[in-house]
Amino acid sequence: MAIKLYNTLTRQKETFEPLEEGKVKMYVCGPTVYNYIHIGNARPAIVYDTVRRYLEFRGYDVQFVSNFTDVDDKLIKAARELKEDVPSIAQRFIDAYFEDVEALGCKRADLHPRVTETMDIIIDFIAALIEKGFAYEAGGDVYYKTRSFSGYGKLSHQSIDELRSGARIEVGEKKQDALDFALWKAAKEDEISWDSPWGKGRPGWHIECSAMVKEYLGDTIDIHAGGQDLTFPHHENEIAQSEALTGKTFAKYWLHNGYVNINNEKMSKSLGNFITVHDIVKIHDPQLLRFFMLSVHYRHPINYSEELLESTKNAHDRIKTAYGNLQHRMESSTNLTDNDEEWLKNIHSFEETFIKEMDDDFNTANGISVLFDLTRSANYYLQEKNTSGKVIQAFLQQFDALGKVLGLSFSQTVLLDEEIDDLIQKRIDARKNRDFALADQIRDQLKDMNIILEDTSQGTRWKRG
Repeated sequence: MAIKLYNTLTRQKETFEPLEEGKVKMYVCGPTVYNYIHIGNARPAIVYDTVRRYLEFRGYDVQFVSNFTDVDDKLIKAARELKEDVPSIAQRFIDAYFEDVEALGCKRADLHPRVTETMDIIIDFIAALIEKGFAYEAGGDVYYKTRSFSGYGKLSHQSIDELRSGARIEVGEKKQDALDFALWKAAKEDEISWDSPWGKGRPGWHIECSAMVKEYLGDTIDIHAGGQDLTFPHHENEIAQSEALTGKTFAKYWLHNGYVNINNEKMSKSLGNFITVHDIVKIHDPQLLRFFMLSVHYRHPINYSEELLESTKNAHDRIKTAYGNLQHRMESSTNLTDNDEEWLKNIHSFEETFIKEMDDDFNTANGISVLFDLTRSANYYLQEKNTSGKVIQAFLQQFDALGKVLGLSFSQTVLLDEEIDDLIQKRIDARKNRDFALADQIRDQLKDMNIILEDTSQGTRWKRG
């Protein structure tokens, strides 16, 4: 079986064939660290972490790089408003980023380069473009000559003439053509800046990724990925810069994830529907948000609402409940039965189906459907009187293996009988003291642990769900 992925560059699914057998060079555009990331930023973090996990699961050695934009207009504006320096703000939100995405189950990249730490590399890249005639200096700024690159528009599938009709030269810009874009920006008064052959200034946004990819992964990489909004102009400009300099294909495959909408509206601060991961994980299990994001194919738009998240929670809980029941039954399942081999073969088949679905453009929505099928099979098996520890263990291992690929864990604490009795007594005492909030909290806690309470005239009874 071979992995097929949708390549934005060719607008079709292609069989994945890395440049070097068994190895994958992958670059994902990271955040501009001027604030906490929102759930729109969370989607590419989750999606491409899952792509990386799946490639590793399929035996590839993945070299994964994702950058931080730690200096740009937004950071400079935030520094002025907060009366702090740019590096301090950037570091604070880089720390916050790691805290948020690691809560979502994302692994750190092999390398997280920062603009401020690769300034010499960026400057050298720009100087080389000028030397080759693809860029020019104008009053301390440096611009890329867009028309000098014949392939411009091939990623977004737009022609130069189409792009030219909407291009404008803004007041204060010194570029020769409306389509040209900034590689280096001359420093304004009281702005953070670096020395360069063209005077003090800082890089434009697009150049940083081209320079980082070349420095840390090479002239040509296997996969370049990011949100759909980056296709144009950011990724288009990266191709123009990199391929003009090296004369080689910049990236073989381009992956782009769809937008996240809030209650069927585009997320924006002006609409007041801007939701940060930092806030949402205070209310919801971060694993639930990851499960929600993966329940829709990565290229499709996804709509976020509290109602949809609650519906997803019910689905997520079904899998966790089955896993918890397997854990509990494991304690008493030591028998070996005649149908062990049949069940073990059946359990293994779920992995084969999972691979088939994920091989089709990393279809996590169908991958999760396989987990639901595994859940139904586990629940059916648990209805048998005599269960085998060997089969139970195989179910648990299959949940763990497939969950790991998706960055999901279904394990939950299994309470001992005496611990349950203690919590029930605390709930009884809370009800006597008319502390109904605590009583409800304990009931919900036990429910989450798959413990069902029944209040009867003879007292409170419980059972495992």
